[in-house]
Order: sequence, then C-alpha cells, then structure tokens
Amino acid sequence: MNERKQLEAVTSYCQDIFGNDATGHDFFHLQRVARLANQIAVEEDADVFICTAGAWLHDVGDHKLFRDPSGALHKMDLFLQSITLTNEQIQAIHQAIENISYSKGKIPDTIEGRIIQDADRIDALGAIGIARTFAYGGAKSRLIYHNEDKSETSIQHFYDKLLKLKDTLHTASAKQLAEERHQFMEAYLDQFFREWG
Repeated sequence: MNERKQLEAVTSYCQDIFGNDATGHDFFHLQRVARLANQIAVEEDADVFICTAGAWLHDVGDHKLFRDPSGALHKMDLFLQSITLTNEQIQAIHQAIENISYSKGKIPDTIEGRIIQDADRIDALGAIGIARTFAYGGAKSRLIYHNEDKSETSIQHFYDKLLKLKDTLHTASAKQLAEERHQFMEAYLDQFFREWG
C-alpha cells in the first residue's frame, strides 16, 4: 500500500473514531491539524508522511477523550500494522504524538513531533480556537464567564492556556501563522468584556 492510500485509510480510521465528537476534538480539527502539519513539514524539511499521519492520529489515546487511553493506542497500532506501516514508522508516529498535549508541559523529541504540536496549537488559536473553546466548555458544562468565580469558565481558558500558546511554538513557519490568530483573540476578548459590561 502506498503512502497516499495509507493516509486515506488513516483519515477513514479517524472519521470512525472522532466523527461525532462535540468537544472541539472532532474529525475537522484533525483535518485542519493534518493540513497545517503537512504545510509546516514541507517548509521545515521534515518527514511529511510521519507529520501528516501523526497529526491525524495525535488525539488517539488522549485521557480527556478516551476511557482507556492505552487500549486506544494498542488498537491504533494494530490498525497501522494492517495498512502495512513498518515498525519504524509506527514507532516514529508514537514518538511524535506522545508529548503533544499542552497539559503535559513537554516538548516532543523529534522535529516531526514539534511540528505536530505546533499545528495542534495553531488550531487552538484565532476564530477556530474561540469556537473550539466554547464547544469544549459546553460539552463539559462550563459557564461562559462569571464575574466572581472565573476559575472554571471558558473565558478563563484564554488566560490559562490560549494566550500563552504563541510563545510555545517551535518552528518559524508556525510562529508566523500564529501571530494574526493571537491578535484576533485579543481583539475578541476586548469586545467580549465591552459587551459583558
């Protein structure tokens, strides 16, 4: 099976798993991250296949999304073997995606991992990032905002995470893509608080 067919199979696999997600970690999030990772990989001269496949699969096994994260990763490995990825490719994907999460506070070991992390973080910025924040907040029954107890609100998430992302990016390509999105979020928050009163 050639790489194009393998990526088509990975896309279909992700559609089956994430097609009905309502937290902002849906199939279309993966599609955007894969597209961004592919673009950055070309610009940064990294392994485009590992970046693209890893970007599609980066949320598999996320503890926020799976009751049995290790079981989900095991099933992913069996799937990747079934579409004739080599053990080296499977290991490279694992290495690239194991430290993507912001909550882990880690930097991936490989350039491919850093590119996927950059692509995932870019998708948490800008208009899409704002929409995803409120989708996740709604799915977790969070308030939009509260004048006194801000800690578990969607707006507080901007300050706890989103506004910090731009400064955590690794590649020049990602930093350039992030700048406009970051500024858009700052303008959104200014408008939000004007309207909130």
